[in-house]
Amino acid sequence: MIKLFITDLDGCISMPFIPPKWEIITELKELNELSKTDETVPPLTICTGRPMPYAEAVYQWMGMYKPFLFESGGGVYDMANNTLHWHPTFDIDRERELGELKAHLKTNFIEKYPNTIPEFAKHTDSGIINQTPAVIHKMYPEIRKYVDANYPNFEVHYTDVSINVISKSTNKGEGIKFLCELLDLELNEVAFIGDTGGDRPGLEIVGKPFAPNNAMESAKEVSDVMNGEDADAVLEAYKKVIEYNRSLSEN
Repeated sequence: MIKLFITDLDGCISMPFIPPKWEIITELKELNELSKTDETVPPLTICTGRPMPYAEAVYQWMGMYKPFLFESGGGVYDMANNTLHWHPTFDIDRERELGELKAHLKTNFIEKYPNTIPEFAKHTDSGIINQTPAVIHKMYPEIRKYVDANYPNFEVHYTDVSINVISKSTNKGEGIKFLCELLDLELNEVAFIGDTGGDRPGLEIVGKPFAPNNAMESAKEVSDVMNGEDADAVLEAYKKVIEYNRSLSEN
């Protein structure tokens, strides 16, 4: 049985820079509330590359109550107990290397490409944002080439509006493993929906991987692809998991 349903944020729960689909969010919230009394409905939580404050805001207005992952797999916040867990592999050496990478991104990309800004409030990775996909697609190969050549402990992922440089030991796959250890869950008891290459490490290890129709091919290749896009796909996948759990409980 699936005991936890994890969703990415950008490209899944909502699309960047536009209002969410509130009617879908409301239905997801109501199903998540049902998980408190119906064991066939797994609780919802989040795994996102976004920093903690943004993830916490979404978490609150969706009425979630299980710990959530932010900065991919860098941190886990348990609101019920107000405890913050940083991934144990993010040590002094990783922090030093990340500081060097942030300085490089600032000098060579943020300051050189107009309307590019850092993703603020991040501790375990470095993100930059530009609302023009063509600019992102131009910067990404340059950044990846530099990171691959100089920082073998890090990897680079992108969306149409952002680029993230993260430690390989705190990507979404490692983050989901860390969360499962904290919650005493097996990986095959977890579902996850994601839409980019940064989600793929998590999609590859869970019991039920899903991708919205708007996902990159790298995510679709290892997932059950939904008919809907973004939040519609999350609701579609959530209902599919509930149906699966109920079929097991009837046998």
